[in-house]
Amino acid sequence: MLGILDNLEQRITLDFKAAGHLVYIVGRSRNDINSSEYLHKLIGIEHSPAPHFNLEEEHRLQAAITRLNKAGLIQSAHDISEGGLFITLLESAMTSGLGFEVNTNSNFRKDAYLFGESQSRVVVTIRPEDQEKFEAVLHGLVDTTDHSVRHEKIGVVKGDRIVVDGEDWGVIQDWKTAYDTSIESHLGQDK
Repeated sequence: MLGILDNLEQRITLDFKAAGHLVYIVGRSRNDINSSEYLHKLIGIEHSPAPHFNLEEEHRLQAAITRLNKAGLIQSAHDISEGGLFITLLESAMTSGLGFEVNTNSNFRKDAYLFGESQSRVVVTIRPEDQEKFEAVLHGLVDTTDHSVRHEKIGVVKGDRIVVDGEDWGVIQDWKTAYDTSIESHLGQDK
């Protein structure tokens, strides 16, 4: 996303800032894995429809993020796109070295929830003491169709490990090493 800031203090980065911060998805999750890296690389389906996108939904999401940012309630923000929710979380964790513990939403297929690339979703972190105000702002953003901006608390920034639905998925540094050396590994030129 691209925008104009009134001052540099309004800048939000994608990296997790501190252990204990709460992790939210702002925007609506869907059972959608169309055209995802997961569907292509792991399942082997090369052609599928584009992931969900709705311009009005995107506009409401961006307005919400702007309002939350101006209120000083967001510590980090990262859009969910290529690779889906899990890669978004991983990129935020790798930058800071801080891990996370999250729970998936049982209303969705687990693969679609973690790896679907439907648009108009952002992972944000907030300080625990800002939770009530954060949720109040989102509930108060009602548009002409009488819909507040969807949001879902999914976990917490914690330690240096990745935990999904209570299952330990390893240490952030190991994921970062694999992520940073994937091209070399693919070409057989490990350092």
